[in-house]
Amino acid sequence: MRLTKTPLQLVEAAFLFCVATLLFHFKPLELGLVFIDRVKIKVKAGDGGNGVTAFRREKFVPRGGPSGGDGGVGGDVWIESDGGLNTLLHLRYNPEHKAERGRHGEGSNRHGRDGESVVVRVPVGTQVFDAESNELLFDFTEPGQRYLAAKGGKGGWGNSHFATPTRQAPKYHYTGRPGEERELQLELKLIADVGLVGFPNAGKSTLISVISAAKPKIADYPFTTLEPNLGVVDLGDYRTFVVADIPGLIEGASEGAGLGDRFLRHVERTKLNLHLVDVSSLSGRDPVEDYRIINHELANYSPEMAARPQIVVATKIDALDEPERLEALRDAAASDGRQFIEISSAANKNIKELVAMVARKLDEIRQEEIEIRLAEHG
Repeated sequence: MRLTKTPLQLVEAAFLFCVATLLFHFKPLELGLVFIDRVKIKVKAGDGGNGVTAFRREKFVPRGGPSGGDGGVGGDVWIESDGGLNTLLHLRYNPEHKAERGRHGEGSNRHGRDGESVVVRVPVGTQVFDAESNELLFDFTEPGQRYLAAKGGKGGWGNSHFATPTRQAPKYHYTGRPGEERELQLELKLIADVGLVGFPNAGKSTLISVISAAKPKIADYPFTTLEPNLGVVDLGDYRTFVVADIPGLIEGASEGAGLGDRFLRHVERTKLNLHLVDVSSLSGRDPVEDYRIINHELANYSPEMAARPQIVVATKIDALDEPERLEALRDAAASDGRQFIEISSAANKNIKELVAMVARKLDEIRQEEIEIRLAEHG
C-alpha cells in the first residue's frame, strides 16, 4: 500500500531541509566570542510598600486602638564587579533591571516584607556614567566592588504611627516612596599592565599568542583582530603581567577611519605600551612613517597616552631583506628617547629578551609610582 504525506508533513519536511542547508553552509554563531564594551541600561529600584489604616477588634479588648503596620522598603539595584566576566554582552540583551517593591503593611501591626534587591554583575574595569549628564559615577578597578545604582523607596507608615494621647484613632496612613530610577551608560576599559599598539598585521596577535596562553585569531591580512584580547605572561616565581592586544590602528583612526579609536580605551589604564612596527620587506610600507603615524593618532586620542612609556618593537625580522629599514626605525626610536628591540615571533627570536625588558620597565614604573606616593604623603 502506498503511503501519502499530508500537507503539514510536506511543510515540515521542507522546513527541515532548509535548516539543514543553512547549517551546512554557515557556521553557527559563537556568542561567547562576541566582545561588547559599551551598553546602556535602565535601573529601577523597588517602590516602598504602603502603610495601612487598621484597628484592633479582638474579644475582651474593648479599646483596641489603631494597628496599621508599615510598608516594606523597596529593593535596591546594585552593580558589582565580577572577576569572571570580560565583556558586557550579557547586558546588551538584558538592559532593564528592576528590583522588587516592598509589600504593603497589614493589620495587627504587621509590617510588609522588604523587596528583594537586584545585583547587576559587570567585568572589572567597567565605568558607570550617568546617561544624561555623562558624569562618571563609579569606576570598578577590583573584583567584588559594589555600587548602589538605585536606592529603594522607604515604606509608608501605618496609622499606628500617628496615635497620640489626644488623637487616639487616626484614620490615615502614608503611602510608600517611589524607588530611584535612572539610565546608565556602562563602558568597559580592560585592565592590563602592557598594551600592544600598531598598524593592522604588525604581529600583535602573534606576539601575544607566543608570550601568553591567549589564542587570538591570526591570519595574513589586515584587521584580523576585531576585538581586544588579554593574555597573562608568566615570569616565574609567581610574578606575572597582563598584556592587552587591541585591533590595529590606521592613519585617521582618531577621526573614525578603519575601526576608529574606540578600542584605545582598553589601553588607557596600561603602564607601558609596546609599539609594534612591521619592518619586513614584504609589507611594502615605510616603518618610520608607520611609527610616526601611530604616535600621531595616540596623541590625537590622548596626550597622556602619547607621553606614556613606550618600547618600540620591530617585528618580522625573519622576513627582513633590507637592513636599512631596521636601522632607520632604530634611529627614529632613539631620537625620541625610547627603548628599541627587534623580534621575530614566528622564529621565536629575542622573545625572552623582550619579556625581560618589559618586566624590568614595569618594575621601574612601579618603583616611581611608590616614590611619588611617598612624596605626596610627606
